[in-house]
Amino acid sequence: MTKVNQSDQEWLERLSPESYRVTREGGTERPFSGEYNDCKQDGVYCCVCCGEPLFDARHKFDSGSGWPSYWQPASNGAVTERVDRSHGMVRTEALCARCDAHLGHVFPDGPEPTGMRYCINSAALELQPRED
Repeated sequence: MTKVNQSDQEWLERLSPESYRVTREGGTERPFSGEYNDCKQDGVYCCVCCGEPLFDARHKFDSGSGWPSYWQPASNGAVTERVDRSHGMVRTEALCARCDAHLGHVFPDGPEPTGMRYCINSAALELQPRED
């Protein structure tokens, strides 16, 4: 995988203000406000910054959290993780492996078969509908 590196100015020109705030500044959408929270459309959710396929709609589930949630990434290596100690908490941050965009956080309270919940901001994603 080839890493994508752009300047802050290039990201600002390419992304909406909300997508920039979430992906490049580590922001979080308000719960239940993102366009993909209740989305049931089939397809692949790609990184809004670089287009990398991150999550498959077949792995999406309703976690009740207010953010789109998936029990696994679309492929091994698509999403990286790191410790996030912000806001007085210790969490696991989910990042796009290709461009290091902040996606959301990972929690060990998801459904089988992985038991994981990738809690992701809609502003970090772009749905590519699956072609029949």
